[in-house]
Amino acid sequence: MTEYPGVAYVMPVLNEAEYLEEAVASILAQDYEGDKELVLALGPSTDETNLVAQRLAVQDSRITLVDNPQGRTPIALNLAIRNSTHPIVIRVDAHSELPAYYTKRGIETLNRVGAHDVGGLMDARGRTPLQRAIAAAYHSKFGFGGPAYHSGAPEGAAESAYLGIFRREVFEEVGYFDENMWRAQDWELCLRIRQAGHKVWFDPELKVGYYPRDNFPSLIKQSFASGTWRGEIARRFPEGKSLRHDLPPLLLVGVGAGIVSAVIQPVAGSVFPKPVNTLMKLSQVVPVLYAACCVLAGISAKGNGLKEKLLTAATFPTIHLPWAAGYIKGRAVGAGSTLDKGRVK
Repeated sequence: MTEYPGVAYVMPVLNEAEYLEEAVASILAQDYEGDKELVLALGPSTDETNLVAQRLAVQDSRITLVDNPQGRTPIALNLAIRNSTHPIVIRVDAHSELPAYYTKRGIETLNRVGAHDVGGLMDARGRTPLQRAIAAAYHSKFGFGGPAYHSGAPEGAAESAYLGIFRREVFEEVGYFDENMWRAQDWELCLRIRQAGHKVWFDPELKVGYYPRDNFPSLIKQSFASGTWRGEIARRFPEGKSLRHDLPPLLLVGVGAGIVSAVIQPVAGSVFPKPVNTLMKLSQVVPVLYAACCVLAGISAKGNGLKEKLLTAATFPTIHLPWAAGYIKGRAVGAGSTLDKGRVK
């Protein structure tokens, strides 16, 4: 590999009119001496995303557009990779912004440690008070349980990588993204890379600016879909199971039982024997404790003033509880055709 190999950036795009131009600008402005190409795989957007993409492609010959009529992320990624040519493939997101050093640092790390896939930190940020509050929840260990790409960890081998900087030959060796994995396709690909004896690496110096959902309904839909596909992963692969993935479903059951008992006991508590009433009273503590933990975590999270911190506190249940419900579904019956509808308008 030459010192500055050519780089192919591949981006799935769907309903990203507000963010696409800035994301593309951060890619084309990379402080990197090698050749660059950017392939945008355009889904069936209902906003002006495709018009923005066409205008950008006219302005810069390094941008290629390919159609992705089904709109699925793994299909988009495979189309973009197959329509690119350079030896380094970097997955990018239309909701993200790369720092200028990202490409150079990522390729240096790829070579330094002999990895086949390198990823870094998701640096969530926001443009509105609510989006900033959601971003703060992303950074909180209480929010996502502390995955390295959310809250940080020492540099080292990893189970998966956020976005991903790949050697092109790894796709020829282990295959492309699984197009049946509508979400979590990155984890499944990283599993095949690791099973082939190659390294997947986390470098905390690679920080990607990411704009999360900017409203609670979209975040709930995203959380449910993420949980469902994580349950599918755990169902298919023993390597995909983790104790921390079982905690949110237990929390959901505990909170649900506490709320139900709080409603039923004042009305019909007299028909239950004393031990059952005692258990019902104890279960009612769970939602109270959980709410208190959300408030404490929200107040301790980064934020601009009390309002944003309280919005962060309100964000945690919109992440945890839909994710838990999705995980139970995924483990029980599989993900099926579950789709994140948070950006489908």
